[in-house]
Amino acid sequence: MDPVLDQVPAIDAAAFKTVLGRFASGVTVITALDEGQPVGFACQSFASLSIDPPLVSFFPARTSSTWPRIRAAGRFCVNILADDQADICRRLGRPGADKFAGVDWAASANGSPLLVGAMASIDCELHDEVDGGDHTIVIGRVTSLNEHSEANPLLFYRASFSRLADQ
Repeated sequence: MDPVLDQVPAIDAAAFKTVLGRFASGVTVITALDEGQPVGFACQSFASLSIDPPLVSFFPARTSSTWPRIRAAGRFCVNILADDQADICRRLGRPGADKFAGVDWAASANGSPLLVGAMASIDCELHDEVDGGDHTIVIGRVTSLNEHSEANPLLFYRASFSRLADQ
């Protein structure tokens, strides 16, 4: 028991989601091949972690059935979605057997699915995993990365998709 943590008041889950929903984030899809079949999930909890060595992080839920399949592959591709890819995000964000039906992709440098139309892609090898409560903190070592378009990013804000305002 940690006496300092024991003194922290309980945080209401609904209030937590509402307040943290005020933080806009980009949207990614994490992909890999599992026994030759594409697997992936939508992920807004993605961040750059380190330049030297080049590391990124994301945070799948412990209940994810897709993350264990990507973990087993040992490598993955982070696809940064453009603002016209909300439908792809919805498709890959839902549970189901064939989320990739109708989704165009090509092999990335490490062989993982690179989604056609993604703004950028980041190939990684699994570097580490850390306990993150009801999520896992995944750290990937970047092995290659590419920009694919100058499109605007797909954003997630207050539980819905958003776009950058016209400038």
